[in-house]
Amino acid sequence: MGGDSSNTQKVLPIWKTFPASAFSACTAELLTLPFDTAKVRLQLQGTPMPGVKPKYTGLIGAVGTIAKEEGAAALWKGWQPGLHRQCLFGGLRIGLYDPVKSQVSRLVDGEGAKDSSFASKVVSGLITGGVAISIANPTDLVKVRLQAQGRQALSSEAGKAAPKPKYPNAMAAYRMIAKEEGIMGLWTGVVPNITRNSVINATELATYDQVKQMLLASKVVEDGVPCHILSGLGAGLCACIVGSPVDVVKSRVMGDSAGLYSGTVDCFVKTLKNDGVMAFYKGFIPNFARLGSWNVAMFLTLEQVKRLIS
Repeated sequence: MGGDSSNTQKVLPIWKTFPASAFSACTAELLTLPFDTAKVRLQLQGTPMPGVKPKYTGLIGAVGTIAKEEGAAALWKGWQPGLHRQCLFGGLRIGLYDPVKSQVSRLVDGEGAKDSSFASKVVSGLITGGVAISIANPTDLVKVRLQAQGRQALSSEAGKAAPKPKYPNAMAAYRMIAKEEGIMGLWTGVVPNITRNSVINATELATYDQVKQMLLASKVVEDGVPCHILSGLGAGLCACIVGSPVDVVKSRVMGDSAGLYSGTVDCFVKTLKNDGVMAFYKGFIPNFARLGSWNVAMFLTLEQVKRLIS
């Protein structure tokens, strides 16, 4: 994702790309976490009864409600595991992408190919996304649990004090989940998470790479900030369209502390039966706001950092 997509471009070693990618991902995470918190709340909110107004009504409404009822700091719930996740997941999936793409492209496109094909980019994104989230799943689980528990704490009857949150902080959440659900409980939802993150990672990185390559080839823009912003927005939109259904299922499985779902397939079937097809695109606008802005922030940061260390 450097100057061009050519197979002959310089590929930085992983000891350089990992910290650069982790730093860029963490920067984007902190800047856009309020959108993610709103998205999770909207996804976990079931279809209300007829005549009952839903608690969260869109991105602005969800952000406003959370800030009003829980304080502005609640919009950054899960920031600790969010940064843990980006250090591991972001560092690995993005940091490994160029080295993996270089090898995959040699196999798929041949040694003499000038540019990596879109197929090579997609395969590389699937590989790095799957490997990275398999390692980082516990951080994703804790992040979702922390983001979700605000709505549980505020669900008490009128006049009664809301119960204290189950998980006081990220480190306590790791310990409590491991103790109550077993070590493998930290990998709850790993199947939909691998599916979701492999697909989104492939869509995100391959689209960014492809859009940037096309923009540079067309001479519409030069390799600079405007190019990176347009490529990042394209990556975010495509990732949101492709990944929203598995993202909803992942959030519901991971946020399910009441045992409503027996697994990924059960969650998919019950969501489809109870809430309809459009439930899989719940929170699409905040999801795009999150992914679009996240990709722009991450790629802008990454491109600058990589220029400094090249």
